[in-house]
Amino acid sequence: MAYFTMAKDTLANLFRKPATRMYPSVVREIFPATRGHIAMDITTCIFCGICQKKCPTGAIKVDRANKTWEIERLACIACASCSDACPKQSLSMENTYTGPVTILEKPKTREEVSGA
Repeated sequence: MAYFTMAKDTLANLFRKPATRMYPSVVREIFPATRGHIAMDITTCIFCGICQKKCPTGAIKVDRANKTWEIERLACIACASCSDACPKQSLSMENTYTGPVTILEKPKTREEVSGA
């Protein structure tokens, strides 16, 4: 009896649209309330460290002496506490997801961004 149920489901699935998307070629639309990820404008950052203090998971590390800023993307919960607390508005919440990473890169310093 179970074979007839399975055969019925198999035949029904042959004539339906697929339940999934062909991801790289068909991208899912992003909803307006999506939190997304933190974006950093390193040129306006004053490295005050307020974002590091406000981050509830400790995902942000600011080194004032070396003028570096880095975030652990897997530890970030996208709560926007850091972007709300930033006095220079260097941090912002973007409505897109971060792309896949294929190589490990260190974050750029202000000097590397400005080309000095």
